[in-house]
Amino acid sequence: MNLTIRTAHAQDCARVLELVNELAVYERAPEEVTVTLDEFIDAGFGTKPVWEAFVATDDEYIVGFALFYTRYSTWKGRRIYLEDFYVTESYRGKGIGKILFEKVIEKTKELGFNGMTWQVLDWNAPALNFYSKYNAGMEAGWLNGSLFTER
Repeated sequence: MNLTIRTAHAQDCARVLELVNELAVYERAPEEVTVTLDEFIDAGFGTKPVWEAFVATDDEYIVGFALFYTRYSTWKGRRIYLEDFYVTESYRGKGIGKILFEKVIEKTKELGFNGMTWQVLDWNAPALNFYSKYNAGMEAGWLNGSLFTER
């Protein structure tokens, strides 16, 4: 394996979106991915980018990614929100997730933010086990709200 971790580029978006769809299948919600490739590219690399990502490559082939953005909490201040974090199945167990996750932690520190947040499904035992190695707190009792608006 010839692993490289680097900042994502616009030309990576098609492969990253494939991995987003893999993640959605794993999370039992493939129909929930409705973003188009054009919107995905524009949101990350257009005139008003709202997300950043690191990608893990093996000989230039993207095998994992961590996509994040700035979140502001009136209780906690500036934080990184880790939107999606995924390594394709055939590359799991090789330490790639650890390297990607720690790269986002490093970015959080570089920005001077006081932490990062994310969501994890309560049945995703491998992810929960992974996060426990970092002594990450998991909040109970909060429900996620979502509202879609027409453009």
